[in-house]
Amino acid sequence: MTIAQAATRTGEPPGSSLAISTKDLTKRFGDRTVVDDIGLKIPLGSVCGFVGPNGAGKTTTIRMLLGLVRPTAGSGEILGGSLEDPATYLDRVGALIESPAFYPQLSGRDNLKALARLGQLPASKVDPALERSGLAARAGDRYRTYSLGMKQRLGIAAALLPSPELLILDEPTNGLDPAGIVEMRALIRSFADDGITVVVSSHLISEIEQICDYIVMIRAGKLVHQGAVADLRADQHPDYLLAPEHDEDTQQLAKVLEAAGCTVTTSPDDATIRVEASDRSAADLNRLAANNGITLRQLAERTRSLERAFFALTGTGTDEEAGVRSGQEMGAIR
Repeated sequence: MTIAQAATRTGEPPGSSLAISTKDLTKRFGDRTVVDDIGLKIPLGSVCGFVGPNGAGKTTTIRMLLGLVRPTAGSGEILGGSLEDPATYLDRVGALIESPAFYPQLSGRDNLKALARLGQLPASKVDPALERSGLAARAGDRYRTYSLGMKQRLGIAAALLPSPELLILDEPTNGLDPAGIVEMRALIRSFADDGITVVVSSHLISEIEQICDYIVMIRAGKLVHQGAVADLRADQHPDYLLAPEHDEDTQQLAKVLEAAGCTVTTSPDDATIRVEASDRSAADLNRLAANNGITLRQLAERTRSLERAFFALTGTGTDEEAGVRSGQEMGAIR
């Protein structure tokens, strides 16, 4: 069992097993509170997804953890060092924040050599970082010739220069094509396999759930949820989409399902019925319809996605916003 899996449902793993721990972390800019009393408890050895809508306060929180922005209030520890004194831990942290700046005319290797000199790191760290990020074959090419995915990889290679114990990646899949996103997922998971704690920030929850075993959700600067991904998904009750073979049977089917204790929502635009039935299976619903003389042309169980969990926890958004109707339904009957 991983450390993340051992986390409790309140998101509080044992104190000695935390890579990041904060208390009442707050940042205000004038009268505007961007981060509001956040208490993070991120386990060592986990791949932690840090998710929330654009403008939720993710990047500001990360900047405070990296000592780039001073908190208005609160305290914390990163890898056992004090948030008030970033020098106690920053030499063990690598970070990719937004779009990294590199010299267009220099090669990937020469860009990293320049960063190593600035960071007073040995040049011998450069080639292993390029190899680890998958850029060794193009290390001698100029940065200006790199694709977006290669530029992201070079940013990660730069973050790997200090041989970090903690790696913080802010929106690492931004702008990547589907193939690049898949490659980035595999790369991030491989860091965790090497024992590095990885924090991945994103506004795309569907991407986070592909690679993370722990999750922190924020909205409008406030902590909404933190804990193991498996626990959060298990707490989400499945629901179903049903449609009768004949549209005129829709209302009768809805009444049958409601009489059986299901919560039913009908669509004014078509004959599809959404059913919340935590204690019933797809087979149960199919049987109910058949016993009442109704044949179904569709019976689909919606997967327990983190998007749905996020919108349920925040009480905002629709299923369409959460992306749950875009290729995430598994049909039992079509």
